[in-house]
Amino acid sequence: MALGWYELKLANDGQFMFNLKAANSQVILTSELYKTRAAAENGIASVQKNGGDESNFEFRVTKSDQPYFILKAKNHQEIGRSQYYSSQDSAKNGVKSVINNAATTVIKDLTQA
Repeated sequence: MALGWYELKLANDGQFMFNLKAANSQVILTSELYKTRAAAENGIASVQKNGGDESNFEFRVTKSDQPYFILKAKNHQEIGRSQYYSSQDSAKNGVKSVINNAATTVIKDLTQA
């Protein structure tokens, strides 16, 4: 099975962030904003370490009743979150995709683009 990749990039305000993408190029997890590249790279390492364990995911619902999930490290700090889904089953499939792709070591650096 083909694995996805991480895209490291700059946000509009110059901070660093990353997305985990599935093999079909869909974004399956988005990080918080980081002040430094090193902090964002540590965030990727944390997803690689914690993203394969289903117990590290927490399901939530927006005020408009759209399900999503967050990935937490063992210290309960949020590492990343998903898009909003149309159903709980879709959100569960999103978690499965993160579990399947989190261990990838492919990092595409888009900070120079």
